[in-house]
Amino acid sequence: MESKGKKQNHILLYIFLLLMSFIILFPISFGFISSFRHLDEIFKYISPITIKTFFTTDLTLDAYKNLFIERNFGRILFNTFFVTIATVMFSLFLCSLAAFSFAVFEFKGKSLLFGVVLVSFMIPEEIIAIPLYSIVDKLGLINTYSALILPGIANGLVIFLYRQFFLDLPAPLLEAARMDGASWFRIYSRIFMPLSKPVTISASLLIFIQQWESFMWPLIATKTEEYRVLQVALSHFRTETGTYWNELFAAIIISIIIPVIILLPLQRFFVQGIASTSAKE
Repeated sequence: MESKGKKQNHILLYIFLLLMSFIILFPISFGFISSFRHLDEIFKYISPITIKTFFTTDLTLDAYKNLFIERNFGRILFNTFFVTIATVMFSLFLCSLAAFSFAVFEFKGKSLLFGVVLVSFMIPEEIIAIPLYSIVDKLGLINTYSALILPGIANGLVIFLYRQFFLDLPAPLLEAARMDGASWFRIYSRIFMPLSKPVTISASLLIFIQQWESFMWPLIATKTEEYRVLQVALSHFRTETGTYWNELFAAIIISIIIPVIILLPLQRFFVQGIASTSAKE
């Protein structure tokens, strides 16, 4: 009886997972197929739902061609990649240095300052958008790459992840390095950072996704197409005469595929990095 009950529970679980998979994959599959349709056929087979809703024999690459020829989508992808990669690199360096200081040194106000770091990644971006814009504007950085990169460098969550991992490293390792005459920066760069590969990958992915999906700040920090990034570009497919749905779906598919390609091979390290940062004081 117990075995039969477990079997029924497994069947119910599989049914639930299939249902959730359908709910998740339905809009993605519809958007993927629609990106290869002509504009006037996008909603032709949506009601009622039939096999033609998800499959079509009249495939066209017009939407993708228009993205890169008419909408300068190559420049948009370059901007997005440049801003994202630059933010990841600078953020990893500065946040890991800050975490090293919190984990290794003792100084006045350390607990208070770390508390501020913890609070910082709990504050929604919308709350600080206006004062942040005012500061960036006074620095003369509006409508530049610096305006898109600098606000994303300091990341409280990344500092927290690194600090928790550094605290778990054995103290004799640090003491032996100091006895051998290693400088603090050498200990950080040659000992601590090489050992923190899982956390580095996890932090990189967190920053990458955050920047890749950023919309509000790039929208208000840039004024011209020269610095437009992907998420902002998606909002420009709606015009006074209508919405270019096939091109919009094509752009959305591109915006989804790239993070997935990056995330899937690294998901094991991502989970390992998060799991290794258990709370420790």
